[in-house]
Amino acid sequence: MAIPEASVIWLDGTLVPWREARVHVLTHGLHYGTGVLEGTRVFATADGPAVFRLAEHLRRLARSAHMVRIPLPYSAGELAEATLDLLRTTDQQACYVRHFAFLGYGAMGLDMRSSPTVVSIASWEWPDHPADGDGIRLMTSSWRRNDPNSVPPAAKATGPYLNSALARREATDAGYDEALLLAPDGSVSECSAENVFAVRDGVLRTPPPGSGALEGITQDTVLTLARDLGVEVRVERLLRSDLYAADEVFVSGTAAGVVPVRSLDGRELPAARGELTGKLAELYRAVVSGEEPRYRHWLTPV
Repeated sequence: MAIPEASVIWLDGTLVPWREARVHVLTHGLHYGTGVLEGTRVFATADGPAVFRLAEHLRRLARSAHMVRIPLPYSAGELAEATLDLLRTTDQQACYVRHFAFLGYGAMGLDMRSSPTVVSIASWEWPDHPADGDGIRLMTSSWRRNDPNSVPPAAKATGPYLNSALARREATDAGYDEALLLAPDGSVSECSAENVFAVRDGVLRTPPPGSGALEGITQDTVLTLARDLGVEVRVERLLRSDLYAADEVFVSGTAAGVVPVRSLDGRELPAARGELTGKLAELYRAVVSGEEPRYRHWLTPV
């Protein structure tokens, strides 16, 4: 997907022209995957653009940096203000924001201690398209999710994303929309870029972080909304057969929102957009657009 260029990118405290936000070819993070990132959405509301759950995204960025031993030279408050400064400058009404902290040019080799941390914030237009009513088609990938004992799944780090990229390429080459990854023990983990949910007999289930799945902020949003609707929620181990036998399956992520699943491995699901999936998708849309007052605290006006 081509990225629509904005006017500027925030780079280590300075707004620089989009095409001048560059790094050296010997940047440590480029060679060794030593970086952490966040994807955050800005939605158009009746009161102007607003960032969804900005504080939670920045807390996870700091937590990820701590786990992989990357010093973060800015506080959450400084990064929040920098984000709003960038968005006011670009004047985007609906966009995707990428927070990125990585080890820069300084030394080569696996020793991380001699390379400085570089921090950037970029945004590009990302209209909120309603989820396809027909749902997406998933394929179980031959690639397994990273072992939780090899890389911390709670860290949204750049290196482990090669796992997701390989799985997504395999799925799209085979004609599917997205890949489902299994954990090393064969249980369900997550999709290449989204958390996965199964609904059966009115109970909503999603895999735990121990499966190698990222603790998604949109996942947490969906679970909160479901509980508030009175739905029974379980965060527990799932097998692939649990998805085959589900009444409804959907995925969630910052970029995707709440998206129904039509089929898995060629097996059509009973309801591509079932009753609960539809309720949660509509409530999520109302929340991010500012139409649902109970959750306005999740929105940071630009």
